Amino acid sequence: MPTKKELLSRTIEHIDISKHNVVGMVDAMRQMAFTARDLQRAADIYDRMLRDKDCAIILCLAGSLISAGLKKVFADMVRNRMVDCVVSTGANIVDQDFFEGLGFRHYVADERFKAGMDDNVLRDLHIDRIYDTFIDEDDLRVCDETTQKIADSLDPRPYSSREFIREMGAYLVKHGKNRDSITQAAYEMDVPIFCPAFSDCSAGFGLVAHQHARGGQNCVSLDSAKDFYELTQVKIKNPTTGIFMIGGGVPKNFTQDIVVAAEILGFDAPMHKYAVQITVADVRDGALSSSTLKEASSWGKVDTAWEQMVYSEATLATPLIAGYAYHKGAWKSRKQLRLGKLFEPKAASKPNGKTATAKPRGNARGKLATAGAK
Repeated sequence: MPTKKELLSRTIEHIDISKHNVVGMVDAMRQMAFTARDLQRAADIYDRMLRDKDCAIILCLAGSLISAGLKKVFADMVRNRMVDCVVSTGANIVDQDFFEGLGFRHYVADERFKAGMDDNVLRDLHIDRIYDTFIDEDDLRVCDETTQKIADSLDPRPYSSREFIREMGAYLVKHGKNRDSITQAAYEMDVPIFCPAFSDCSAGFGLVAHQHARGGQNCVSLDSAKDFYELTQVKIKNPTTGIFMIGGGVPKNFTQDIVVAAEILGFDAPMHKYAVQITVADVRDGALSSSTLKEASSWGKVDTAWEQMVYSEATLATPLIAGYAYHKGAWKSRKQLRLGKLFEPKAASKPNGKTATAKPRGNARGKLATAGAK
C-alpha cells in the first residue's frame, strides 16, 4: 500500500496566462466550428467588457477550480483590473484558495485512484480526493480552525460573506504564505468577494465551532439577505455590467438576480449587457447551471446582444479566454473601480442622494440594456 508521503508528493501547479500568448490561436478559431468558434466569440466578448469604460465585470466561480490549477489565473485577473467583483462557491474561496494562501497545497492524484482504487485507503490516510486531485485532510482542519480564529476575533454580529472574506484577506496579508491568493489580491485591490452559500465550505466548520464554543450566544453569524443587498448595490451603482461565469449554480443565479432586485428597489437596472458562461451542464435537465443565457433574457436578467455559452470543461476554456483578454491588453488602460469601497459607511447612501421607491413586481423582470443606459 502507498504511504501518505508517496501519495502527496506531486503538487498541482497553477497555470500562468502571462507566459502563454494565445491570441493568434484563439483568433484562428473564429474560422472553425462547434466549441472552437463559440470560445473565440466568448473571448471577444470578454475583451469587449474590458474595453467598455462603463462596464463593471463580475466573475462567477463554481466547481472545483482552484484545486484544479486555475488560482493564479483568477488572482492575476483581480490584480490586473480584469474583474471588479467575485461571486463564488465557498469551497473555491475557502477550502482551496484561502487554504493555499495559508501555505498548503493540492496534489496530483495517483493514477490508480482514477482507475478505481479503493478510496477507503485515502480515508485511512486522512487524504481527501476531488476526482484526480488530493488534499491533506489534516491541513484542511487547520483551515477550519483558522476561520474559527478569525470569527473569534470579530465583534459578535451578523456579517455578509463579503465582510467575513475581507477579514480573511486581511489575515493573509499578515500571516499568509502564498501571495498568489484570490482572497488576498481582492483585499488589496478592494474587489468584493461574495459566497452566497458561505457555510457550505471549510468556513462553515469554523463558524459552527465558533458558535458551539460560545453556546450559541454573542456569536458571529452570516446574513444572507445582507449578501444579496450588498451585491445588488454593485448593480445599482454600475448600470452597465458584464458577467464571466465559470460553472453555474448559486453564484450564477445570485449574480443574475441582482438585476431583478435593483428593479424591485426602484432603480433603473438594465440587464447584464455582456455575459459569458463556461459549463459542461446539459440543458435538458432544466437545472440552473445548464440554463442558457438566452433563457435568462426571458427573466429580464441578461441581454442577448453580447452573450455566449461555451460548452467546455473549465480548465481547458478558462485559460484560453482569460489569456486572450490578458494579451490583448485592454486591462492596461482600464480604470480600477475598487467596488469594495461601496460598502464603507459614507458610500452606502442612495445614488445622488435620492430615495428610491420600490416598484411592484410585474411580468417583466428587468429592462433591455441599451447603449449608455443609466
